Amino acid sequence: MAEEVKLLKTWSSRFGLRVVWALKLKGIQYEAFDEDLSNKSALLLQYNPVYKKVPVLVHNGKPISESLVILEYIDETWKQNPMLPQHPLEKARQRFWAKFNDEKLLPSISGIFTKEGKEREEAVAASLENLKFVEEELKGKKFFGGEKIGLADLVFGWLANLICVFEEVLGFKIIDERFPLLLAWMKEFSQLPIIKDNWPPHDKMIIKYQEQYDKYHPAK
Repeated sequence: MAEEVKLLKTWSSRFGLRVVWALKLKGIQYEAFDEDLSNKSALLLQYNPVYKKVPVLVHNGKPISESLVILEYIDETWKQNPMLPQHPLEKARQRFWAKFNDEKLLPSISGIFTKEGKEREEAVAASLENLKFVEEELKGKKFFGGEKIGLADLVFGWLANLICVFEEVLGFKIIDERFPLLLAWMKEFSQLPIIKDNWPPHDKMIIKYQEQYDKYHPAK
């Protein structure tokens, strides 16, 4: 019996994108449904009644929610091209950095985009501190897991695309020559076919985030 795999996401979501990459990495055929979160579909409300958020992976009619949970489910279900190493310590390390991205790095960089004045200065300082930790973790490595991309790379992957969108809208650099290892990783990651072939359109991203920025910073 053929497997049925569906993915509910939005066209621009960094959380949905990491699931797309994981499915592509594993060579899994799936059907994608782009949601309008201002008018949530009955399908989304049926499959994720608790959070009512994307992404949601639906495998043979069974829904899995929350992107990090989905990534681990994908890795455990389809064994080819593993995203997590076998060694428990290395596996824990990848999980740690994935959590660090979602709970510390991403919110701090988002704060640069959404805040003003002293609050923005604090967000910049927090972001630089967090980026230093990421830079340190990449010492001696091509990817976060070593020579091949793994779960942590997919989670940090938004940096390789969305940062340049943020920087274009903001008018200043966030990741510069202070982070040579991170810049090298971003370039290497972006050149992988499963990654570069699945970026959201850059022009549409600029329009989306310029509109968001204008909402956070209305003209005075």
